[in-house]
Amino acid sequence: MINTKEKELQEVRMLGLKLPTDPRWVNLAEMDLEEILTDHAYCEQKAAVSCISLISQYPERKELVKELAPIVTEEWGHFRLVIAELDKRNLNLGRQRKDEYVNKLLSFQKKGGSRDDKLLEKLLVCALIEARSCERFRLLSLHINDDHLKEFYHRFMVSEAGHYVLFIELARKYFGEERTNQRWKEYLEREAEIMGELELRGDRMH
Repeated sequence: MINTKEKELQEVRMLGLKLPTDPRWVNLAEMDLEEILTDHAYCEQKAAVSCISLISQYPERKELVKELAPIVTEEWGHFRLVIAELDKRNLNLGRQRKDEYVNKLLSFQKKGGSRDDKLLEKLLVCALIEARSCERFRLLSLHINDDHLKEFYHRFMVSEAGHYVLFIELARKYFGEERTNQRWKEYLEREAEIMGELELRGDRMH
């Protein structure tokens, strides 16, 4: 029989990630739901903004526009769902906070290069954020003590998995399997390092 630790590793590898989240994270997160829901809300807001930005920067990429336009609506809908969850629990949306995880990923993007080179970097960063979000939502859906939030985060997990796949597929469509896979491998290795560098915090979704 596969033990819990091995199962977590298998799930992480399915997303391409190299390092699973420390299992203590869920326990820390549920100690202050206002904090983790606030951070989650802003993550959804920033995801919508990122898709809008990609559409604005690359309007000639017809498939990108077609695929990301509904994601904008979906991510903004997710933001509203998290706000509603805060309201239902008589909790407040706090201030937006610095996202060290995303900032470290952005600092790994190749500087310079062509406009298309930058698109590859942007698509892979988006894919990686969605993959890690999916992994964390899965942990919440399995291990948080609140049954309602288990179902709440299961739905988010399924959605983020689809977004992760979409960003990777767009990158491969525009830049080919070999180039995309090579750079993706580099991002995965750096992401594992970032996860090891960051303090384990229950008030952060990443």
